Amino acid sequence: MPSQDTPPVYEPRRAMRSLHVPVRGLDYHVCAWGDASLVTPERPPLVMLHGWMDVGASFQFVVDALAEVEGFERRVLAPDWRGFGRTRGQPVDAYWFPDYLGDLDALLAHFAAEAPHGRFDLVGHSMGGNVAMSYAGARPGRIRRLANLEGYGLPRSQASEAPRRLVRWLDSLAAPKTMPSYTSADGVAGRLMQTNPRLPRDKAYWLALHWARPDDQGRWHILGDPAHKRPNAVTYRVDEVLETWKLIAAPLLWVEAAQSNPAAWWPSRHSGPEFHQRLDVVRQVERRVLAECGHMLHHDQPHALAALLATFLNA
Repeated sequence: MPSQDTPPVYEPRRAMRSLHVPVRGLDYHVCAWGDASLVTPERPPLVMLHGWMDVGASFQFVVDALAEVEGFERRVLAPDWRGFGRTRGQPVDAYWFPDYLGDLDALLAHFAAEAPHGRFDLVGHSMGGNVAMSYAGARPGRIRRLANLEGYGLPRSQASEAPRRLVRWLDSLAAPKTMPSYTSADGVAGRLMQTNPRLPRDKAYWLALHWARPDDQGRWHILGDPAHKRPNAVTYRVDEVLETWKLIAAPLLWVEAAQSNPAAWWPSRHSGPEFHQRLDVVRQVERRVLAECGHMLHHDQPHALAALLATFLNA
């Protein structure tokens, strides 16, 4: 816990507890709010999937706001993806997108007994949004409602890029990757606020306590495997992705941030309009834009996002 010299820490409305689930040889950490007694046919478990270099606890602000907006509490589950947060497994030198789908499939199978008709509501942010979209197409019968928060997907790749990408990946295996460390939790909070200037200090400090851990010498280390920084060995095949999206049966809520700009992440290779065209293949899409927020919209505007989710989930 912070000392008297540390800044105020965000006080959660809903208590979060940790679950540990064996998943494909890993000890998966799952943040849980509420229990199975809160589940009804109209309110199945809500599963929330975090993005790259994030953790499941990152959804605390939205979980709190959702309970405030709705006037009741839901059963919410937010796993830490493999190699992030407190999910532990054997060391690896690279990560593969299909593994996230396999992990999610195993996690939902584990919690299926408490889900009416075996169906869940699924929300994903950024990388988690892309996992959610692919999964909802691969397992359409498991998802009742689907929300994608800023999960734009990657730029379209050309087959001609494959050899160069493979060489980059091979070269990266020989180059060690590291994650930054900090002298205190306050230093971690400062780093989070530098990345996202809209993040209030009390929330930044609360996130820091879940986003990093101190070692025996008191130095704080980010809970993310440096191997995540390596480039992928395979190209992003948009046409294959869209064929999967065509099979999504659940209604989809797409939410983007007004101050987010995917074209800036991949200059000259990606654009918002191009992604919106990709969404056209999904059968039923509701599109919304949140004002006064950037890519981390669940941090910047948790109440506004919760209001959209409440309306969508209860429709």
